[in-house]
Formats: sequence, structure tokens, C-alpha cells
Amino acid sequence: MLAAIAAYGMWGFAPLYFYAVAEVPPIEIVMHRVIWSFGLMLVVVWFAGQAGRLRLLLQQPRKLGLLALTALLIGGNWLIFIWAVTNERLLEASLGYYINPLFNVALGLWFFGERPTRLQALAVALAACGVLIQLIKYGSVPWVALGLAGTFCVYGLLRKRVNLESASGLLVETGLLLPVALMSWLLLDTPTSDLLSNSTRLNALILSAGVVTTLPLLAFSYAVVRIPFFLLGMLQYIGPSLMFVLALTVIGETLERQQLITFAFVWTALLMMSIEGYRNAQRLRRNLQIESV
Repeated sequence: MLAAIAAYGMWGFAPLYFYAVAEVPPIEIVMHRVIWSFGLMLVVVWFAGQAGRLRLLLQQPRKLGLLALTALLIGGNWLIFIWAVTNERLLEASLGYYINPLFNVALGLWFFGERPTRLQALAVALAACGVLIQLIKYGSVPWVALGLAGTFCVYGLLRKRVNLESASGLLVETGLLLPVALMSWLLLDTPTSDLLSNSTRLNALILSAGVVTTLPLLAFSYAVVRIPFFLLGMLQYIGPSLMFVLALTVIGETLERQQLITFAFVWTALLMMSIEGYRNAQRLRRNLQIESV
């Protein structure tokens, strides 16, 4: 549970890191995330003794093809998020991660034939209404929120099909993106692309991109197999809640009326989802007690 709280807490405070390197273009930050995450995950996989599994994975073209898609999706997700932070759109980014569980319900229905309960269906409908109200009444589409939720949900869907450990999967994903990242670094001509001309502080922050990327993922992968899924689902709201607070206090964004209406609909939907999750957990516990008797 502490590992899960640490993972979501690190994701929630991650905007502070990207805000600190706001002078670096978003595409360049993504490039550094790929390069330094690959190096760090190479060390992690080696010391975790997963090199043999990695060799087997490299002999499976279908899984590699799916990982190529997940690599593009996670790279796109990183780019949207970093752009949002550096352009003071963190409130909308936090909305995206609030919407994410509701997208999961919709994708589960569409791809796996899962039947949501009435409360879950109503929750998804409420969140959709919140987005539609903003679109119809105010003429604005929260594309950052929808982009983050959409890319991360499809990423999770494909990773579920690949059925691979987090460390090995991230190593392959960053490895597939590595040639593009290195080529981009060679072709980039920005004030910050040459590390030798940067300040020591900025270079330290840039080189920390790998740690910022991999540390919460490792904590999450440790927690996900050790605590109930319901509890994990409740704790995931730590991340967007911290982003929401940071946006209003540290970054100084303003919560506009149309955003508040959309947030209200989504928060209500998440409350309903949480109630349903609690009921399911209680029902499962009672069934297990009956079986044990």
C-alpha cells in the first residue's frame, strides 16, 4: 500500500519537475525521458534477473508489434502531459487522469464484452455529459484531458494483451523509441540541446528524466500484485488530486466556470464508481467468508 501511495504521489508531484525544466521544449524532454529511462531500465532488468525473459520476448514478433504501438502511445501521452504542464494547462491534465477510470469501463465494455453495472454506466454517462456541456455551451473541447485519458487507456488495454512485466515492457518500449530519440538529439538545434552549454543545474534535471519516469512505475508494479484492485483504484485519485492542487497553488492557474462544471460531473461519476467498487469488495469478502466456512 505504501508503494502504491508512493507511485501515485510521485506521479502527482511530477508536474513540478516538468515545470522546473520548462525552458526545454516538450519534444526534447520526451527524447531525454526515452534515452535515460532506457539506460536505467537496462540496469534494473539486468539486476532483477529478467534478461532471459527479455530474450524470449525478442523472439515473439506479435508481442513486439504490440509493444511498438504501446511505445508510440506512451510517448504521445508523455508529450501531451509535458506540453500541458509547460503551457499552464495542468488543470485540464488532471481532468484527463480523473476521466481515465471511466474510459477503462467503456473500453472494457467495447473490447472485452464486460457488462458494467447500472451505477457504472450512469457514471460514464455523467462524465460524458460534463464534457458535452463544455463543448456545446462554451465551444471548447478539453483535448488535453481526452488525449491523456485516451492514450493511457489504450496503452493499458494493449499492455494487458501483451501480459508483460512492467520493467521488461518499459525497457522494450524505450528501446524501440531509442533510435528516434538519438536521431532527434543529433538533429536538434535548440538552446538546451547541447548539454555542454547548459548549466549544471539544468543538466542534472535533464539527466533525472529517467528516474522521474521509471521510479513511480517500479513502485506501481510492486504494489499492483500485492494489494486489492479496489484499493488500488481508490488510491489512483491521489495523482490527479495533487495535480489539481498544484495547478491552483504553485502554477497559478485559474479554475474557470466551464471547467468547474466538467470537474463536478466527473467527480460525481468517480464517487459513484467508488461506491460501486466498495460494494463489490464487500460482496467478494462475504463470498470468501462463506466459502471458508
